[in-house]
Amino acid sequence: MIRSLRAAAHAARCVLVGIALCAVAAGPARARQAVTIRASRVLDGKGGVQRDVVITVENGRIRSIAPSSARATYDLTGLTLMPGGIDTHVHINWHFDEDGKTHHTRDESDAKAALYAAENAWITLQSGITTVQSLGATIDGDLRDFIARGAIPGPRVLTSLGSLNERSGPPDSLRARVRRFRDSGADVIKLFASASIRDGGAATMSQEQLDAACGEAKALGLRAVVHAHGPESARRATQAGCTSIEHGALLDDATLDYMAEHGIYYDPNIGLVLQNYIENRPKFEGIGNYNEEGFRYMEQAVPGALAVFRKALLRKNLPIVFGTDAVAGAHGRNFEEIIYRVQKGGQPAMDALVSATSVSARSLGLGDRIGAIAPGLDADIIAFDGDPSADITALRRVRFVMRGGVVYRNETGRD
Repeated sequence: MIRSLRAAAHAARCVLVGIALCAVAAGPARARQAVTIRASRVLDGKGGVQRDVVITVENGRIRSIAPSSARATYDLTGLTLMPGGIDTHVHINWHFDEDGKTHHTRDESDAKAALYAAENAWITLQSGITTVQSLGATIDGDLRDFIARGAIPGPRVLTSLGSLNERSGPPDSLRARVRRFRDSGADVIKLFASASIRDGGAATMSQEQLDAACGEAKALGLRAVVHAHGPESARRATQAGCTSIEHGALLDDATLDYMAEHGIYYDPNIGLVLQNYIENRPKFEGIGNYNEEGFRYMEQAVPGALAVFRKALLRKNLPIVFGTDAVAGAHGRNFEEIIYRVQKGGQPAMDALVSATSVSARSLGLGDRIGAIAPGLDADIIAFDGDPSADITALRRVRFVMRGGVVYRNETGRD
């Protein structure tokens, strides 16, 4: 896979992103140089707003934010700046094959798989998402490392490298497999504690299994995120001390209260993934549980998940993060999740933006590095035509993307 990603990096330079990759090649050098950004409005990622300031970036980090009349390297006057989006749940390698179907064959070359992953990473970064947590493919590790060293462009990637479920063995086997994931370089452990929503979402992993897997992960300094749709699986994961509940489309009030009491993160995934499946039904149907019954479950889950999200908002101590479960067809549309939460779910726009930045950063254990525009943090800065705290659809109008001090998109015509 390393060799194929090298090929992917070379091909991407020539085909996928062209001129932008020339900037990436010079990225580390540019990141070390001090640059300045003039901004008339800055949403700091924690609910605060600053106006008419200049942000100084050096060595990939924000050095200072202060009023200044000096000429700036990038004049973003008239735009709204905020920290780069942090999507805590994607599948960055998922793609449609040449036959138009979601990837379902075993004859795809490593090089082609790597190119699809590199393409998805680029599309995601261009949309203003500067960090993703990709939950569950081995290829994610190589993609993460190549992006980190600047060989190909993309968001910062954290990955589980795979997943565990009720068939992964008894507690001792689960502990051993968690250790193997750690030794292979996993940033997080992914667990399936319930069936897919297409199969009804019933609990699958036992309490003993979750206690072992999440306990071992915690002992090793790793987080554990848990696919859990219904009350029983979510309660078991919460009791086991896992880090976050993914999906939770079938949760009830008592379970939401229990989660809030224990401070577990909630990643609802209500505004993109199910809608993407339904909109692209012909591209998924006929593969695995993407059948008539599966689509009926997903169609029923859309209003159900929205109702659960609205109830979750009433629990002020329940930290809600920004995750999309982006698969084939959804990459680059990640912010549609936030737009849906505000327009359909009733979440205040500023709260939704904080969820997509500083709250998500904390959930990844990166609150001291990303998720806010503040001195000392990584310079992950994006800008919009419009103010998403007043008009959430401004998230669709990204004009500027900087990650780690390197500019990957600048449509302002001013620099």
